Amino acid sequence: MEDRRSANRMTLNVKSQIVDCTTQERYDVVVENVSPVGMGIRIDADAPNLVGRDIIIMAESLIMYAEVMRQVEQEDGSFMIGISAKRFTGDVLDYLYNKIDIPEDR
Repeated sequence: MEDRRSANRMTLNVKSQIVDCTTQERYDVVVENVSPVGMGIRIDADAPNLVGRDIIIMAESLIMYAEVMRQVEQEDGSFMIGISAKRFTGDVLDYLYNKIDIPEDR
């Protein structure tokens, strides 16, 4: 049986940002691939442990609300994070409309 995390993955290389919903800190990330069941997101080695945190992912024309389920260190010291999508809440939508600004050079 094929691993669910690798099923029907589409390769990307999109510079993006995530926002930690608890601290409202922003982190630059790269969305490396997407599939019907998730995303492969690479974050820098100096990023904090985000497991269990709610995040907002902003990648090109995609905005997603999710919980970080795992954070796995890679050979280069960066981390791949695994997420589980969540339904948008009123608070998250309010944050999106009032606080998020993605620079045009992304």
